[in-house]
Amino acid sequence: MDKAKKAKLAKKGWKTGSVAEFLELSEEETAYIEMKLALSEKLRERRRRKRLTQAQLAEAIESSQSRVAKMEAGDPTVSIDLLVKSLLALGVSKKELGRTIS
Repeated sequence: MDKAKKAKLAKKGWKTGSVAEFLELSEEETAYIEMKLALSEKLRERRRRKRLTQAQLAEAIESSQSRVAKMEAGDPTVSIDLLVKSLLALGVSKKELGRTIS
């Protein structure tokens, strides 16, 4: 949001801030969420680059299509462990994983 819009809202009595501030997330919680989202985005990008459907990826990692959809959507029930294992199965290197979450 630009400064002018923030100033206009503040003048009308509105408060502005980030999602992390609104939810009162710690720095660690914010970093964890950002890492999961980055891994989810990388999974979708890599699957599409390999021209795989969600069902094909699910079969390759011995999971279900609905689980892959949840992984790509950043569903909170999906563990970072599963995201990392799936990315490794798609050929993502440890170095690329590191760049993804940094």
